[in-house]
Amino acid sequence: MTQREMEEAVRKSMEHVKHKIMVMSGKGGVGKTTVAVNLAFALGMQGLDVGLMDADIHGPDVPKMLGIEDKRPEIVEGKVNPVLATPRLRTISLSYFLPDKNAAVIWRGPLKMHAIRQFLSDVNWGSLDYLVVDLPPGTGDEPLSVAQLIKNVDGAVIVTTPQELSLLDVRKAVKFAQVLGIPVIGIIENMSGMVCPYCGKEIPIFKKGGGERAAREMGVPFLGSVPFDPRVVEDADAGVPFVLRKESKVREAFERIVNKIRNFVEGTQRQSAT
Repeated sequence: MTQREMEEAVRKSMEHVKHKIMVMSGKGGVGKTTVAVNLAFALGMQGLDVGLMDADIHGPDVPKMLGIEDKRPEIVEGKVNPVLATPRLRTISLSYFLPDKNAAVIWRGPLKMHAIRQFLSDVNWGSLDYLVVDLPPGTGDEPLSVAQLIKNVDGAVIVTTPQELSLLDVRKAVKFAQVLGIPVIGIIENMSGMVCPYCGKEIPIFKKGGGERAAREMGVPFLGSVPFDPRVVEDADAGVPFVLRKESKVREAFERIVNKIRNFVEGTQRQSAT
């Protein structure tokens, strides 16, 4: 298949997807995949058809966080059917194709780009309202491949934690998006104070407010802060999205963030159509 044919295959597959969102982080350990999984799940809970593409080739954790790591995609007439997490949420991940959960993916850039292209063109996504792409940390092969293959990404959501080291790297992620002409939907400050399981008060274990300050300095939207709750870790290990947990400050904060993301993306489309 020539380069032009590959690009055309991606274009045809993506023309049935209304909105494409990249979830990025400047460094690892900030909860980016947790945000991506719960964003996709929350959009599905709002009655939208959603695809979640795990583009973290070396650390594909999306299936584990959704409790579907033992499922396998079906291949029908040369197309891969995504694994359903819910009737509204379709997923694809390299994890589904590995021989066992401990297998290491030892690939260079060209192989990773080929896999990402196949995720975009050879997966039978069908008609989607949103495609959420969970990217590995940093600004290397995977985010660059996604940005180059999907010509009309609606925007990037950038996840950080409040401490200065993480904020240094989130600025690089913002610059990456700006250089490639990708709109920055906004910054999410994750683990912004721990919710005490006994008294319900917040403890600023990683400081607080750094994400909002970085957003203000760089002139990009601040989507909100998500507090750290030990139950979120338990939910992730159990394969249960935290947006399903009732009476949770984490869920309440995240629901506000999801609405801001929808307003940005869908509002931008409405403006471009007028």
